[in-house]
Amino acid sequence: MVFESPWEENPQAEYAPEANWTKISTEFTNSGYREGIIAGKETSLQEGFDAGFADVGVPIGRELGNLRGAVSTIVSFLRSHSPAKSPELDEAHNISSILISVRLSDITPHDLEAEQHAREHLGSDDPGLAENEELVQKRDMEGLEDMLAQLTAGVASAPGAPPQARPTKEDVAKLKQRLRALGAKLGLAPLT
Repeated sequence: MVFESPWEENPQAEYAPEANWTKISTEFTNSGYREGIIAGKETSLQEGFDAGFADVGVPIGRELGNLRGAVSTIVSFLRSHSPAKSPELDEAHNISSILISVRLSDITPHDLEAEQHAREHLGSDDPGLAENEELVQKRDMEGLEDMLAQLTAGVASAPGAPPQARPTKEDVAKLKQRLRALGAKLGLAPLT
């Protein structure tokens, strides 16, 4: 049977409802599958972001901000209430210069699952895993931040000198203890 339809590209083509139904069904199934995967990824990403933000980023960022604020306050206090050169002011400056160089990425836990996943796909031809311009820009910006922190702290690296190691979570814990000891020596309320 020949069916002529103005919507068909070939008006002489045979009308085959079963073939069209199979094609349409397959296309809808594939489309639904793709949409389901995308929705699942978006949900997982959002849940991961929410957990990371609430459990990692905010508490660690808040603590780092509190430490920087406390040492800044102590430096300001000592500058206005003590001689221009004092061991306490030197200690506060030292703590401050180290805290300035700490980035949140230095002290947050590594996402081992994401790192493993990336390692598994490094050999693949997935262009999404290639080093993209955004990552290069991030590394460049971090390098500029490092240089700025060194200049702000009054510690300029010699040309060609090896870069200093990034601060760790343990380094920040030691700085917090030093800051507590300095506060106690000055008779200030203890840090929480």
